[in-house]
Amino acid sequence: MIDDEGGQIGILPPYEALKLARSKNLDLVEISPTAQPPVCRIMDYGKYLYQQEKKEREAKKHQKTITVKEVKFRINVDDHDYETKKNHVLRFLDEGDKVKATIFFRGREMTRTNLGRGILERLIKDVEPQSIVEFRPRQEGNTLHAILAPKKSAVEREKEREKEAKQKAKAERKATQEKEKAAPGSDGAAGAGPDSGPEAGAEKEKQPEAGAAAVAPDAASQAS
Repeated sequence: MIDDEGGQIGILPPYEALKLARSKNLDLVEISPTAQPPVCRIMDYGKYLYQQEKKEREAKKHQKTITVKEVKFRINVDDHDYETKKNHVLRFLDEGDKVKATIFFRGREMTRTNLGRGILERLIKDVEPQSIVEFRPRQEGNTLHAILAPKKSAVEREKEREKEAKQKAKAERKATQEKEKAAPGSDGAAGAGPDSGPEAGAEKEKQPEAGAAAVAPDAASQAS
């Protein structure tokens, strides 16, 4: 028997073991029923179940469910459709999913399977930096398919996203600081001018006095 702190108590009759567990307001749990004699432990069974459930939830948070996404091609696919489907493949790989590239042959197309194989080989070459080939193009009936898997793990992709986010935030902060530095200089330049300052104000005040002196002689001539 094991107590609630992990210490060995020894072999006890069932009645005494239950009595000891109840005296501590805990449960007596059989953890190894096949042993001779069976091994029991004193614990808070409700708390134990809660902790186990919590551990399972935490483990699920860090798990990535890998699914296989299928992208279908035709042997007469044009360049635009090919590029669109290739971008889908790259997006699925970046999300951590596997990709099954499939080509269906209909009727007389079965005589041109080499065209389908060429399309898949082209796709494998185009997405090589982001993928690894799990299965080379193989034919099953009227279907030709290849399976691609992401080259980087989910952890590596998450680190890259965090790095890109930090670099973007750093660039934004730098741009903001440069704008703040430029703003005071531009305001000062706009405020300074030929008509600003105390000297310019004094000149403006002197102008009315000159005008009054010019009017005085005319008034004197009219009076005479």
